[in-house]
Amino acid sequence: MRTLLFRAAYDRISGRLMTMAPDLEVVVLEPDGRLTLGGEEISGEPDPDVLWLSRDALGPQLQVFMDHLAGAKRARWVQTAVAGLDHPVWTPLADARLQVSNSSAQAPAIAEYVTIHALSLLHPIAETARHQADHAWKRVDFREVAETRWLIIGFGNIGQEIARRARAFGAAIEVVRRSDAPHELADQISSQADLPERLPHADVVVLACPLTEATRDMADAAFFAAMKPDSILINVGRGGLIDEDALKLALDEDRPAHAVLDVFRTEPLPTDSWIWDHPKIRMTPHSSSRGSLTGDRGDQLFLDNLARFLKGETPHHLVPPGDIGVG
Repeated sequence: MRTLLFRAAYDRISGRLMTMAPDLEVVVLEPDGRLTLGGEEISGEPDPDVLWLSRDALGPQLQVFMDHLAGAKRARWVQTAVAGLDHPVWTPLADARLQVSNSSAQAPAIAEYVTIHALSLLHPIAETARHQADHAWKRVDFREVAETRWLIIGFGNIGQEIARRARAFGAAIEVVRRSDAPHELADQISSQADLPERLPHADVVVLACPLTEATRDMADAAFFAAMKPDSILINVGRGGLIDEDALKLALDEDRPAHAVLDVFRTEPLPTDSWIWDHPKIRMTPHSSSRGSLTGDRGDQLFLDNLARFLKGETPHHLVPPGDIGVG
């Protein structure tokens, strides 16, 4: 059995990997593009059974990796470091011969990002700060989180981690997903078709779904018109989920009252975009996953999934080929 890893990834996990799978052949893709096996340079295609598209791939060596994948006749499973595989760059992974796993490593960090922003907007922090600056002894009543309803659109690893944190504060959780099967973290399950009826009841609306033809421009003028006054919109899915022109108009109507955006239709966000300076928007540069523990979780996920694969078990977080490269 042979695997292909990036040098940085191999250096991080080599000790654990040798202990877990001492007979596994590990081909290393070096920073200069060379391939090594056991410290010796090799020529030709490595033809691995397993490939780890680790976080180290998200740079200039991505195409080199994809070229080796194309030449890997024995390839059976690819572990990726990304949560969403809808971007066209991942289209080569949509191969019926491959099992492809996405990553759950980002989910806790993204869930913290969503929860912290939502709580800081639900609680009157800005108002009390103004009173402090004015040396004004003014008490401010506030709405407790347990009184709020969160509508989470997309209920994969990220959506579930968001629900887990919001429920800890007593919030009611409604989720929108393709399956109508009950889930322990959801108080109610709805479908995308139900959104016009469900949006008026949601205090916090989170977009955590992939970009597909069905979800593109989901958050349009009608979507915003149905939102509850003074609600909060948070997008950690894809920029293409939102009609940004419609959002600009909707913010003037306080539907939503605030938007927290980590993803955009054009990235990097152009310096002349209106989004940068809008007073009702918090924006971050596609960085909600950059928690201090995300990398370590990703390394351990590969090792855990590899152990399953080597035992003939199904790796976790498999993505259907039809959901890859469709955005």
